Formats: sequence, C-alpha cells, structure tokens
Amino acid sequence: MTVSVARGSLRTLSKGSGNTRRLVIDAAAKVNLTLEVLNKRPDGYHELSTVMHAVDLSDRLVLEDAPVCEVHTSAPGVPTDERNLALRAALALRDAAKVDRGVRIALDKRIPVAAGLGGGSTDAAAVLVGLNRLWDLRWPESALEELAISLGMDVPFFIRGGAAVGTGRGEQLSSLSGSSLGLVLVNPRFQVSTAEIYGRVTPAMYSDGGRAGQVVKALGTHRPDRVAASLYNGLELAARDAYPQIGQMRAALTAAGALGAVMSGSGPTVFGIARSWEQARQIRTRMTRGSWECWAVRTLRGAAIRIRAT
Repeated sequence: MTVSVARGSLRTLSKGSGNTRRLVIDAAAKVNLTLEVLNKRPDGYHELSTVMHAVDLSDRLVLEDAPVCEVHTSAPGVPTDERNLALRAALALRDAAKVDRGVRIALDKRIPVAAGLGGGSTDAAAVLVGLNRLWDLRWPESALEELAISLGMDVPFFIRGGAAVGTGRGEQLSSLSGSSLGLVLVNPRFQVSTAEIYGRVTPAMYSDGGRAGQVVKALGTHRPDRVAASLYNGLELAARDAYPQIGQMRAALTAAGALGAVMSGSGPTVFGIARSWEQARQIRTRMTRGSWECWAVRTLRGAAIRIRAT
C-alpha cells in the first residue's frame, strides 16, 4: 500500500525528539452504540452505518527500540507471529516509512479477545501512534489513518478516538462530540468469529442507516436515557441465534437497572447504559456471576490512544 505523507499539512499525533527509546501506551476499547448492515457490497463485504464510542477499558503496551519487530504477551490465545495485528502494524509502518528500525512490543491484554470491543484494532492503532513518536516520523494523523485501513476497518477509529460515525465498511469516519456515559460491559468468556456472524446475516436484517442519526441526536442531548433508547445492532439477531447467552446477558442487564442494552460489534460482549457512573458500578456488582466477566466503564471524549510514559 502506498501512503502519501504531507508533512506539516495537518496536525501530528505526536512530535518526538528522536531520543525516545521506550513508550508506555494505553489503548482503549470501543462500543458500537448503533451498527446497521445496509447491504452486501460487490466486493463481498457489507456496507455499514455505525456509531462508535471509545471507553476506558484499555490494553497496555510497552514499545522499546529493538533490532527487529517482535511482540510478547502472556495472554492466552493471543498469537505472537504475524497473525498479531499489533505486530502487523509495526511491520506495515516500517515498510511504508522505509526505515531500518525495530520494536519490541510487550502487550498486557485487558480487553477480551474477539469480543466486539476492538481489542486487536486498538493495539494496532497504539503501535502506529507510538512508533510515529519512537521512530520520530512526524506523520500527520491522516497518513496514519490511511495506513490503518490496510490493517482493519476499526483501526482508523482508534487513531481518531472519542466518538465517530463510521460508514462504508466502517472506515469512513465523521467525528462527533461524544457524551459522558456510564456503561456496564458483560462478556460470556468465549470468543466469537466476526466472519461467522456476518455469514449469518440475511437481507431481512438489513436497515436503511437512519438509526445512526438517532444516536447522534441522542448524544447531543447528554441524556443517558435518550442514548439508551436509540441503541441498535443489526448483527445481534444473527448472533443470538447461534449464542443464546447474548440475549440472556441483555435481559440480565436491564433487569439489574440498565436503561437499555445491546451487543457491541459482532459480539459477544453486551453493554448496558446506566443513569450515572455510580449506578454503573452498582449494576456491575449485581451482574457479577461465575460464567460472565463484567466491567463498569466510562466513555472517553478524547483520545483512545494515550501515551503515559517514556
């Protein structure tokens, strides 16, 4: 992929001194407040309309200068070869920038894998943002987003952060003024294949894209009840047919006091919207049970990728 870099034409994500040798980065998860499948494209992918919002459940990555690009993690089920999206991001940026540099990536996974929360995509975005500083590239955000599309449709969103409407395959972004919300995430402790869920989508599950506008208006009111009333995921019916636990988690969240609940992404994580951060913590306590993993989180109105230390 060819990426054009117009240095100085747009703001840069980070201005490195060229002397940095180690970075510690938090990489936030996301939820889909709405996700509509509009149709199937000629290229075999689906046309989407979605509203994404970053949340403060984060992976942590440590990037250090090294002779080669490599990734290390103790998280079970996470590959450390080129199937790992963070490693692929490092290799893609090295090739695109034509630099002879390497990086050792230590990945502390806190976002569950294959959960509909964008864990792999946010790790890839963190590597792009971090190496932009570590390697003193000074690429503008637009160039990083362009490269990010080659890695995955959610990766550009994490470079941008906050809240955004995504169209196309989800990679065409329009930033939004987000809202401060308390959420409860519930994961059934198993993974779901994105390809499997999309393979279960039928034309009867398509919609017209109008729900995204409803969510955008609701976010503008800063009222959790309005946002909760506008939640929608066109993939949920397909996922619930295969995984009934998704419906059970959604029902349990509303029974525990959530204003509304819906599956995020291609699942299986379900999230509920609370009236406040304090109520989110109370709902999380009520939801905790042996077979489910639960978090009380807040939406992030700023960056999803945050460099904490050097």
